[in-house]
Amino acid sequence: MNVQTAGPVLLRERQGDVAVLVLNRPAARNSLSEALLAELSAALTSVAADRAIRALVIAANGSAFCAGHDLKELTSRRNDADRGRAYFTKIMTMCSTMMQQIVTLPQPVIAAVQGPASAAGCQLVASCDLALASPAAKFATPGVDIGLFCSTPMVALSRNVSRKHAMEMLLTGDMVSAEDAARIGLINRVVRAGSERDDALALAQQIASKSSHTVKIGKEGFYRQAEMGIAQAYDYVSQVMVENLLSADAEEGICAFIEKRDPTWEDR
Repeated sequence: MNVQTAGPVLLRERQGDVAVLVLNRPAARNSLSEALLAELSAALTSVAADRAIRALVIAANGSAFCAGHDLKELTSRRNDADRGRAYFTKIMTMCSTMMQQIVTLPQPVIAAVQGPASAAGCQLVASCDLALASPAAKFATPGVDIGLFCSTPMVALSRNVSRKHAMEMLLTGDMVSAEDAARIGLINRVVRAGSERDDALALAQQIASKSSHTVKIGKEGFYRQAEMGIAQAYDYVSQVMVENLLSADAEEGICAFIEKRDPTWEDR
C-alpha cells in the first residue's frame, strides 16, 4: 500500500509572473507516483500555454526533494498477467515525456532542491535548466544497488556532467554532496539552508525581467545546437541570430542600449 499525503500530490502557486510547482508527497519522499507524473505533465502543459508565465520553479515539501519512482507502486503490478510489462512501459513513457516537457518548455525552469534527489529525482533536477540546492541536498543514481540501473536518469545526467562523473554516479550509486554537485555542474550553486526556494524565485524573477520571446529563442537554441556537430551548430545558430535580430524586442533592446535607457519589451 502506497503512502499518501492528505492533500494534492502537486501544489501550484504563482509569484507574479513566475509559476511554482511543489511536489507534495513528503511522507513518500516525493516519489514520482503515476498520479504525480500525471499532475506534473498537466501542469507543464498549462504553463507552456500561459504567456503571462515567464519562468517556472520546481520545489518540494518535506525533507526530500524526490526519491525517484514509487517502487511500491511499480512492485504492486508484478502480479499482472504480463508481470507488469505494460504498466512499467506506461510509467517510463510518462516520466520520459514529462522530463522532455521541461526541456522543451518555452520558459526557463529552476529546481529549488532542499533535500536528497535520487534516481528519477536526480533526473528531474538534471532536466531543469537551472538548479539551486541547500547544503542538505544530496544527489544519487543508486539503481545499480537494487539491480535496476538508472538508465532513464542517465540521459539527463550525462547531458549535464562529464562522462566520467556521470559514470561514477551510475556505477557506484554513491550520494554526491551539494558542494560536489555544484563542482561537477549538476547544479548551479549551493545556497543557505531554508533559502533555496526564495533564491530560486529571485533568480526566476531576474530572468522574467528579460524579453520572454528572446529567452524562448535562446532556450530552444541551446538544447538544439548541443546535439549537433560544431559546423551544423554554427549554421543553425547563425540563422537563429538573424531571425532574432529581426524581432521587435531585439530592435527595441539594441536601440535602448544605444540610447542608454531601459527597454520596453513587447515579447515578440
